[in-house]
Amino acid sequence: MNLQFSPPHPLPGKHLTSMEIKNHTLVTEFILLGIPHTEGQETVLFVVFLIFYLCTLLGNLLILVAVVSDARLHTPMYFFLCNLSVLDIGFSSVSTPKMLANLLVRSQVISLGGCMSQVFFYHFLGSTECLLYTVMAYDRFAAICYPLRYTIIMNRRVCALLAAGTWFTSSFHATILTTLTFQLPYCGSNEVDYFFCDIFPVVKLACGNTLIIETVSFTNIGLVPMTCFLLIFASYIRIVIAILKMRSAEGRRKAASTCVSHLSVVTLFFGPCALIYTQPSLSEVLVTPVQIFGNVVTPMLNPTIYTLRNKDVKGALKKLAGVQIVSEGGH
Repeated sequence: MNLQFSPPHPLPGKHLTSMEIKNHTLVTEFILLGIPHTEGQETVLFVVFLIFYLCTLLGNLLILVAVVSDARLHTPMYFFLCNLSVLDIGFSSVSTPKMLANLLVRSQVISLGGCMSQVFFYHFLGSTECLLYTVMAYDRFAAICYPLRYTIIMNRRVCALLAAGTWFTSSFHATILTTLTFQLPYCGSNEVDYFFCDIFPVVKLACGNTLIIETVSFTNIGLVPMTCFLLIFASYIRIVIAILKMRSAEGRRKAASTCVSHLSVVTLFFGPCALIYTQPSLSEVLVTPVQIFGNVVTPMLNPTIYTLRNKDVKGALKKLAGVQIVSEGGH
């Protein structure tokens, strides 16, 4: 146990003074209590979430291999899709392995460093994914609204800068949130009433003033998705107008089909995000399934959506499978 002795909890609305904090042993590890209201269902949940996680890893790795191995897919859209696959692998890996360990062997303890890592990477990768969807919407806007200038607008240098910008901006965003969260003193209970370390369940345990981190978190976490959503919405208004102006029915169909996959994954991402962070009155019973859906299910569905809706990706995967069969037959 990380506490030499248990200090009393501060009363609601009252925070310990700096002198009181110095007299108590600070928390060096946390205990994740797991998914609420799932007692007796651990084995079933473990099997289900393990299948989802393995499918996430396999599906996204297949997309990465397919795009890298097929020269026809070396275009801006698929470059950003590769970034999305890397993000989905990372995002699902932030909380799922620890959640699986908790379900299987009740491995509930997480170090302070481990908890900090979960908060940082959850918001780093989540914010990067949010910004990347905006960049992907801009890519579709440029391709459909300015087809003759598309290769100039979205050249390799621009694509690299846009992708790097999403990663760098998000790392800055996540660093601020993580620093503000863990500069608070934690000297009372170390039991996190959730299945992974996120800002709001963790700061509930702080014995200092949490007003700044709560205000910054609501502002930042609300501002980034809202800005991205509005930019995506504006891009698609222009895209719809451009499609309606097309004279060819085949051209309209082809242009619309390239946007369907992106719109689907954007809906899957922003739906849970909006429910969790804009509905404080939402019951705890509903918040947890919504967040699990965003953490575990969405990263698995993204490669499925892009594969089923995209002939080029399906063709590259078939070609890859054909080469594998031929090489095995040659041995």
